[in-house]
Amino acid sequence: MKTSKTMIALMASVSLALGTAACSKGGTDTEVAAASNPAGINLAAMDKSAKPGDDFYSYANGNWQKTTEIPADRSNVGAFYTAQKELEKRSDDLFAGLAKSDAKAGSDERRLADYAKAFLDQPGIDQRSLPSLKADIAKYEAIADKTALAAAIGGTVRADVDPLNATDLQTENLFGIFVTSSLTDPSKNVPYLMQGGIGLPDRDYYLSAEPEMAKIRAAYKPFIAKMLASAGLDKADERAARILALETKIAQAHASIVETEDAGKVQTWKQSDFAAKAPGLDWNAFFGAAQLSTVPEIAVWQVEPAKKLSALVASEPLDAWKDWLAFHQIIQSGPVLPTQMHADDFAFFGTTLNGQPTEQARAKQLQRVVNEQLGDAMGQLYVAKYFPASSKEAIGKMVDNIKAAFDKRIAALPWMADPTKAEARKKVTSMHVGIGYPDSWRDYSSLEIKPDDAYGNYHRAQLAEYRHQIAKLEQAPDKNEWWMVPQIVNAVNLPAQNALNFPAGILQPPFFTPGSDAAANYGAIGAVIGHEISHGFDNLGSTFDADGRMRNWWTPADLTKFNAAGQALVDQYNGYEALPGLKLNGRQTLAENIADVAGLAAAYDAYRASLNGKEAPVIDGLTGDQRFFIAYAQTWATKFRDAALRGRVATDGHSPGNFRALTVRNIDAWYKAFDVKPGDKLYLAPEKRVKVW
Repeated sequence: MKTSKTMIALMASVSLALGTAACSKGGTDTEVAAASNPAGINLAAMDKSAKPGDDFYSYANGNWQKTTEIPADRSNVGAFYTAQKELEKRSDDLFAGLAKSDAKAGSDERRLADYAKAFLDQPGIDQRSLPSLKADIAKYEAIADKTALAAAIGGTVRADVDPLNATDLQTENLFGIFVTSSLTDPSKNVPYLMQGGIGLPDRDYYLSAEPEMAKIRAAYKPFIAKMLASAGLDKADERAARILALETKIAQAHASIVETEDAGKVQTWKQSDFAAKAPGLDWNAFFGAAQLSTVPEIAVWQVEPAKKLSALVASEPLDAWKDWLAFHQIIQSGPVLPTQMHADDFAFFGTTLNGQPTEQARAKQLQRVVNEQLGDAMGQLYVAKYFPASSKEAIGKMVDNIKAAFDKRIAALPWMADPTKAEARKKVTSMHVGIGYPDSWRDYSSLEIKPDDAYGNYHRAQLAEYRHQIAKLEQAPDKNEWWMVPQIVNAVNLPAQNALNFPAGILQPPFFTPGSDAAANYGAIGAVIGHEISHGFDNLGSTFDADGRMRNWWTPADLTKFNAAGQALVDQYNGYEALPGLKLNGRQTLAENIADVAGLAAAYDAYRASLNGKEAPVIDGLTGDQRFFIAYAQTWATKFRDAALRGRVATDGHSPGNFRALTVRNIDAWYKAFDVKPGDKLYLAPEKRVKVW
């Protein structure tokens, strides 16, 4: 089934008093783990027969790579999967407790329990979802003209895209809305109109001449027909042909990932401008149905695609659009479809697209969907039981140390002028950092959840999220707003807020082990912290100032030097080959690669500063610096199915993990730590090592 792209990233609210972790005389589980593994790294994962200077990834992860099998219900595995497994176990325990509880009506606990009961009742879904789906499709079948079509398209708009997140750049609906502060005026929230409308992950799936993409297109058309027929629509093959033809034209109208990441192209239009600037769609009907008719201005993120998509509404046959609406209603209901339709949905989106043989157990699907739709409700339970105050305090200290290291690096940059340094230093020192969980929690009291209506719950929750987002248009921006739930293995930088979120889900082994060796913790979670700080200074983040305003705070000479360093990194990553004949797109992954390089450098400096001038002890024959870099590489242990890897390279702003591990090539200290010399395969001459910050 299709899943929210925000759940795939780095793969891209009342105060809660935390309980302390359960503790015996032997200490917490993580303390015991730290004591039994003083090096803090996975020695068994290493292949010490590999020469670090020739293949550092294999040196750190070679044995893991040889012995690890990808589970049948996954498209890839790695360090994130290790943390995810523990998170899933904990979530299972929380749901088990909810099932046994007698939570009062109207409470979040009752909503969670009722949502789970309906979602896990597949016989009930088989009985009730198809009639509900058919009723929704009937509304589209009854569309009589293009004005009604515009209203129907407007009614599908949801808040499911984030233009500042490279892994979440499109919506399955024709347009999506993202609400955050204005790029030019951080004192107000504005809606950003985003391109969408395709069922496949990206425009290249429709337009690329690569044989693998052609195979997917060949499988897509019969899949469309099968889903339409299962929903009771006649002439399914005819309709499927119309839908694929229309989606291909929509894809042709789309901006690429690289183009979409250029926030400088955003234009703000008054509602009265749309009819003249993007003719074709009845914008009044659209905005009325999207509950945006009273919003005076809308920021158009992809201007040319908006014009072209609007024109397609006018030029393409009404029947094609009605078929398209019906099909998208089906695929956007994937988690709550009847058994056979759900299986067919997974067979295409899971197996054909990602090579995943088996779908995850229903209980795991429940966790993912709840995180998307009732994430804060589950998050409160999660952090109360599993995220001790001591971890929040320890991470807070690491964040302060790494921010200080980053600030010191800026101050010492030989190529940057003082005015640019002052702006950059102001930005890093004023970053707001959220650790573990938000300061306040989402209110779900207006969301109706029924214990016997999985289909209705799913779509009501999507609509409730949209209404929550557009309600922010009447409020001042909240600089402390979180964009991730606590129970997720991820982290995020928020350029428009100049803020960072580090959810509790990633603040566990193998990224962070309380009491473990400082080298390992700084190399693992420290590098993640440095990465997110550095996103404030990548090719996109560097266009925002300390207040979250998009403006050029660079001197012309400094900007030229910064862009030259970025281009060197583009060239470096363009040379990496993920599969035979499949090169990485260094421009598409530039922001993440900048954050990796700068973040690792800052984390290393912070680690060295934490030693207070002393040398770290040698543990298991490894120096502190060696453990630092091994820990970093082990967080990027990654194994993909070929289809999933191909999709990742095509659509993601992140490089695959094994190439992210090679960030070490740009860090001088790595060469000294492992005695890497000219002639070694990974060796870069000092002048070729990219130093962005």
